[in-house]
Amino acid sequence: MNISIIGTGYVGLVTGLCFCDLGHKVVCIDVAREKVKAIQAGRAPLYEEGLQELLDKHRSNGRFHASLDYDEVLRADITFLCVGTPSRVDGSMDLSYLETATRSLAEVLARKKGYHVVVVKSTVMPSTTEKFVAPLLASCSGKKLPKEIGVATNPEFLREGSAVSDFMHPDRIVIGASDARAGNVVKMLYQSFRCPILEVSPTTAEMIKMASNVALATRISMINEIGNVCKELNIDVRQVAEGIGLDERIGKAFLNAGAGFGGSCFPKDVKGLLALADQMGIRPLLMKAVLDVNEIQPLRMIDLLEEHLGLEGKTIAVLGLAFKPDTDDVRESRSIAVVRSLLNKGAKVRAHDPQGMENFSKLFPNIEYAKSAKECVKNARAVLIMTAWPEYSEEKLYGAKLVIDGRGVVKTKNYEGICW
Repeated sequence: MNISIIGTGYVGLVTGLCFCDLGHKVVCIDVAREKVKAIQAGRAPLYEEGLQELLDKHRSNGRFHASLDYDEVLRADITFLCVGTPSRVDGSMDLSYLETATRSLAEVLARKKGYHVVVVKSTVMPSTTEKFVAPLLASCSGKKLPKEIGVATNPEFLREGSAVSDFMHPDRIVIGASDARAGNVVKMLYQSFRCPILEVSPTTAEMIKMASNVALATRISMINEIGNVCKELNIDVRQVAEGIGLDERIGKAFLNAGAGFGGSCFPKDVKGLLALADQMGIRPLLMKAVLDVNEIQPLRMIDLLEEHLGLEGKTIAVLGLAFKPDTDDVRESRSIAVVRSLLNKGAKVRAHDPQGMENFSKLFPNIEYAKSAKECVKNARAVLIMTAWPEYSEEKLYGAKLVIDGRGVVKTKNYEGICW
């Protein structure tokens, strides 16, 4: 199948290149000139394990290319909308990128002959596809839905750092289509997969995505609260997590206590569903608590540090800036709150991350960035570990320095764990 994808971010680029690996031809379209130029030059504009190799492979065999031109859609059978939906100040999702992309797409589809399927893969609140995207497509294209344009949603369940593997080995595929014809076209793309394929309405599919992320975020905040109590009782929460994870009703996943969750999904999606509930007059107490716990959790690193030394004028090493290992994404990283607090308390910050320093420097251009973990730790009064990169697990790296570990990656002689 010929596929066009609007957006070259984590979801768009990973989705496009993985579809190429399944034998399809793909064009990724974006208005961000620098990103498109980078892809055209053979450079992935983001770090994701296995992504550069896929880009090299499918540029060479001609299955994949990137473009600034929406007219490329005219040669496609199906288009995926994979643009960002960031949070507004009130927590609701900003649909301006999705609106712009949908309008541009519709203007091109107005000139296309034959049937075309549009799939919303961007993370959106329930009812967005049916009440926002579909009417916009119809009004801006002049085409009849679903006769000339089929509309569906196909939420992604990709974890940054393992997105390629997650796409190729999913535990389920969710297709929300407003009519059977559109649903069957989307389903054809996944015919080689052996996982369950759930076919529902677009609104139900959107809610499945939201509910999945809220459930996972809740588990993280839950184990962090338990970990905080364990710390006071001199109990290692990791042993507790192992014990409760053996209960088949609970399971082991997402029971790693630490400094909290970040990234582009969990914080945004929980906030978005909270805002939607508020609009409907519902007070979701649990979801609000999930966010409250997550906001407070990284600041426990500062509290633990101040139990050992004053911060004014001290150089503190911060290891890990990306919100998780194997990515360069610093969005909602727990390191942001920690670095800001250190600076507010008069400390000097020296930071390191194998992939995230360039993105983090856009937020904090005036702190010191080290070329290696060893250089970062050198002459620092204390070390805060914020991301579980494997290279931070070498005990000899720290010597006798105080280490406050927010991810459980090492154990030194002069050591404090956040929840153990």
